[in-house]
Amino acid sequence: MVERMKNLKGAILVFIGAIGFSSKAVLVKLSYLGSVDAITILTLRMLFALPIYLFVLYLNRRRLKIVSGSLASKDWFNILIMGFVGYYLASIFDFIGLQYITASLERLILFIYPTLVVVLSAIFLKKKISSIECLSLGLTYIGIIIVFFENSIATQANIWIGTFFVFSAALAYAFYQIGSGELIPKFGSINFTALAMVISSVAVFIHFLCFKNISSLFVSSDILWLAFYMAIIATVIPTFFIAEGVRILGAGQASIVASVGPISTIILAYIFLGESFGLLQLLGTILVLSGVLVVTLKKNEPKEH
Repeated sequence: MVERMKNLKGAILVFIGAIGFSSKAVLVKLSYLGSVDAITILTLRMLFALPIYLFVLYLNRRRLKIVSGSLASKDWFNILIMGFVGYYLASIFDFIGLQYITASLERLILFIYPTLVVVLSAIFLKKKISSIECLSLGLTYIGIIIVFFENSIATQANIWIGTFFVFSAALAYAFYQIGSGELIPKFGSINFTALAMVISSVAVFIHFLCFKNISSLFVSSDILWLAFYMAIIATVIPTFFIAEGVRILGAGQASIVASVGPISTIILAYIFLGESFGLLQLLGTILVLSGVLVVTLKKNEPKEH
């Protein structure tokens, strides 16, 4: 009974976190209706989120101090790279891509990052791709192609540009997943996440100062509220909820629950953005979800000894 309640708690945390993450694309698209550019809304998001991550690090300062004694200088350098690639590059590419494609297509493309992890691991780590992983890759990318061409038929302008940037975001996040594997146990999931987000925030602020004026941050109250919701509901809460949910359930079971994310985005985009949803998109979404779940569960299944 206790174990069942614990698993239920983990599932609820992942479920809420996945829906929170899925709302990000819709919030970004709504902010673009107010004539705000990608780097400005991303900067506002990080301005709201950064104090919370700094506060988390402050609360965990003793633990971080203890852990830091066993860390090498290369570990600190690697987390610097992970924060830059996984949350800064992935975010900026994603926000730019959302200027050109629908929120539904964006979420599906981002969702394929586990399949990119498999491909990148095969290229750089020489890990063999199994037959079941090949099947899952096929399902995933056939699904993406179906959804992509349904969107292009709907005469969506610059869909190729948007797809390129969002795919680049998924690729950056896949690199982050591979690189963070050995760092998370060293730092702890909460400290690692908070540190990576602080690093990415600094990178975003530098980017903003290089290309924009401070006056650009003086936006309407509606945009400020969207940035605040994006920071809290679609960033801070999901990062910690999903991290804790994965700790309780394990990555395999958590991935099943998290598959609600793309479906949630499609529903929210239909309600708040008026995005269409046809049978072809449903078919493509099912194929993508199936492929990603297969490759994720295969990756996390118990190894034989």
